Amino acid sequence: MSGINNNRVNAVMTSDQLANVKTLFAAIQAQLPFLVGLSPAERVNLPKINVSNKAFTEDAFNALRNNSTLFPPFMDTNALQNDLSLFAQLDELSAICRQLSEKIDDTRIIAGSEAYTTALSVYRISEAAAIAGMPGSKAIYQQLKARFSYSPATSEAGTPTPEAGAPTEN
Repeated sequence: MSGINNNRVNAVMTSDQLANVKTLFAAIQAQLPFLVGLSPAERVNLPKINVSNKAFTEDAFNALRNNSTLFPPFMDTNALQNDLSLFAQLDELSAICRQLSEKIDDTRIIAGSEAYTTALSVYRISEAAAIAGMPGSKAIYQQLKARFSYSPATSEAGTPTPEAGAPTEN
């Protein structure tokens, strides 16, 4: 668990860095103009290649390519070869993208967790200061307390609240 004294990520991107990353993502998308989007139903219903049926698909391609007289002329050997090649290329890119996406998500989660944990500490310290009668602390505490004024039943699942015993820094 991270806390106020355990800051695993302490970074901010400059506006130029963020703009450059966005530009690079746009450049990647521009290199792949053939990419398509699927509906949720298509994602579920389309047959998909896996380890076992990839070998089957390759065998079928070889059968089609080497025995063209057995198959109707509308079965396009080149189209099947292109699909298999593109699948392999995108499979490689997909793995790279998943790794990057996981790191971006993990870092975003850590940064958000550290910010929220520190904010909870600010809340608790302002509460203690208000109870102790420290000048100006009551207004801060009242402002922050408003965040927790709703019912725990309506709170976001897994989001700790002071009332629910949110973790404190160690």
